[in-house]
Amino acid sequence: MEALPRETIVDVLEKRLREDILAGRHPAGSYLPPERELADGFGVTRTSLKHAFGRLAHAGLLETRHGVGTRVRDFLRLGGADLLPVLVRHSPDWIGEIFEVRRGIGELIVERAATRATAAQVAELRLLLAAVGNAAGGEPVQLADVEVHRALARATGNRVYVLLTNTLFNAYLPVRGALVGPFEDPWAAHDRLAPVVEAVAVGDQEAARTAAVDYLSATERIMLKGLARSGGRGEGAL
Repeated sequence: MEALPRETIVDVLEKRLREDILAGRHPAGSYLPPERELADGFGVTRTSLKHAFGRLAHAGLLETRHGVGTRVRDFLRLGGADLLPVLVRHSPDWIGEIFEVRRGIGELIVERAATRATAAQVAELRLLLAAVGNAAGGEPVQLADVEVHRALARATGNRVYVLLTNTLFNAYLPVRGALVGPFEDPWAAHDRLAPVVEAVAVGDQEAARTAAVDYLSATERIMLKGLARSGGRGEGAL
């Protein structure tokens, strides 16, 4: 059995400060207490605190100004989509908003793929779809399904859609285990996605959009039920 990773002092500090920031205990624009005061309060060294600050600054939650102090960044005004995994980890309520964006972007991607996909891309999509049905169930099907969506995004010819697709999948990571429901039955997952791929394959933009709406709505319902059952905890899979 593989040993579980142990949390370091910096891990614990980062988590505690992140929760305090996202819960509003340190409001956007406010300065954190001086490092010495915070370190003494947590019972840690200033070096450990600086490492935690560095991680939170890299995540876009803090900014440190030399000689001034460390301020909480207004991440909702200035942050980017790379913050989504952090926000989902704090509150799974974000998933509903992510799914709303997923529906809109998913429809656009499939519509454009239907008009732009090359013969080679269609062949790749069909191979990847077959891999969904042939996977073992659960996590392997989920991973195979992800690859179909990445290929659909590539078929648009627009690299921004590819990056947006990656961003949305990354946003699921903190609760990924709770979202495995649509993928437990490999052939049900295959059949749910097949109309999307076939509509793209024949270049039918309207049919592709309709199939995408059906697929996204059906999988969203299943995933939200799984998330509700888990209480928002879903590490594992994907």
